[in-house]
Amino acid sequence: MKIKACSPARIFIFYCAILSFIAVPSAQAKSTFTKHDDALPTWITEVGARHSPTGTRIFSANSYSAVADQNKNSTTAIQKAIDACARAGGGTVTLKPGTYVTGALFLKSNVHLRIDSGVTLLGSQEDADYPLIWTRVAGVEMNWPAGLININDQHNVAVSGGGMIDGRGEKWWNRYRDLRTDYDPRGLRWAADYDCQRVRLLVIWKSDDVTIKNLSLKRSGFWTTQVVYSNHVTVDGLKISDNGGPSTDGVDIDSSSYVLVQNCDIDAYDDDICLKAGRDADGLRVSLPTEYVLIKNNIAHAGAGFITFGSETSGGIRKVVVDHNRGIDTFEGIRFKSAKTRGGFVEDVLIRDLTMDGVFLPFTFNLNWNPSYSYTLLPKDMKNIPASWIALTTPVTPPERGLCEFRNITIENVNITGARKIFSAEGLRERPITDVRWINISAQGRMAGTIKYARDWTMKNVRLKILEGDDLRISGSDNVETPEFVRP
Repeated sequence: MKIKACSPARIFIFYCAILSFIAVPSAQAKSTFTKHDDALPTWITEVGARHSPTGTRIFSANSYSAVADQNKNSTTAIQKAIDACARAGGGTVTLKPGTYVTGALFLKSNVHLRIDSGVTLLGSQEDADYPLIWTRVAGVEMNWPAGLININDQHNVAVSGGGMIDGRGEKWWNRYRDLRTDYDPRGLRWAADYDCQRVRLLVIWKSDDVTIKNLSLKRSGFWTTQVVYSNHVTVDGLKISDNGGPSTDGVDIDSSSYVLVQNCDIDAYDDDICLKAGRDADGLRVSLPTEYVLIKNNIAHAGAGFITFGSETSGGIRKVVVDHNRGIDTFEGIRFKSAKTRGGFVEDVLIRDLTMDGVFLPFTFNLNWNPSYSYTLLPKDMKNIPASWIALTTPVTPPERGLCEFRNITIENVNITGARKIFSAEGLRERPITDVRWINISAQGRMAGTIKYARDWTMKNVRLKILEGDDLRISGSDNVETPEFVRP
């Protein structure tokens, strides 16, 4: 399903997902960015892959029996080419023009998989072609099917070339919808995403110096590109489209550091670009932040959120710069979400030079997000409990450890047109959303919206052009400045 048309039915479906908004606090009130002349932190020069494979040998997968035939499976042949390239010390794996059916492929250090223009990798529809491996999915470590392209515990790897990877995800979308039909009436909404093991398109796990560049990615069974427990990763020039199924995020940065996401064009069903850091007790156990992330020069179309922080915040998200991006017709724009069992923090965030056209809810803080998914309860008298359910239902103690803190956020130089409600923010009485600085914001929309349980928000040159409704409603808050209003 797409969100481009913003029909009443689509608006209703997504609005149900918003529910109530709840947020967080902080004892610290000042940003810790180290600035340079361009008012950007100095660490942005260190993000992304530091080097790429330099081997000159070419290994054609066709020489290992890969066949451009949609009725034949080339998984083994392509993997043989990758393995031979790695044994030789590195180089480039290529394919002749055509469409190749493949299951899970595992790239190796110093290997460049070149998917040239005219080449399509088509995801196998056989479950057996995606072996179960230990990974992290939606904030919890568990066994799960391997992705279509996997870079696990490797370094100095590249995938590029201008070609296409098509996951053919409808099989997994339909499986998930069928499972929800069974689980939701039984109060098991929270387990569905974990029990329905859908195939991701491209996964980078515990790796460094990885470059993913200039590819078309479509129809992922689950998240499209996940960067998890990795560092120095470049995601550059991806075109992500045709993701019409549930949970088909564009790019997910998950407990990783020094990541660069730039020049991407994303049309997703769920979050377009999302930062994550673990869920609840399992995420707090791992306690690994997402940090030093630069997101620049991207454009997003449909999607539940353009740039999203959370809902998996347990390990913390910090030191993030979002610079020169554009959202068109996404449902939410800058989206902060967590839950009362997540814990962690989101801090030291700079968002600037942003354009949002037709974005329904440009600024949202929803920190009691999707309770039927976020909060778990085992059925009574259940036996043989799956390991993933045990991880999901392990309580966070004491309860206050589960409250996420949102603080030290700067949003500046933003132009918004065609919004429905500009502000949608609600914190907790005990934990207000703290120290948010709004600078040079021009926003046009039907309603101003609400801010509840916030503290120390400044607004400098913030102008809202409102077509109907009241001025911005602020309640339960302390030291929150108001914008300038313009009415037709």
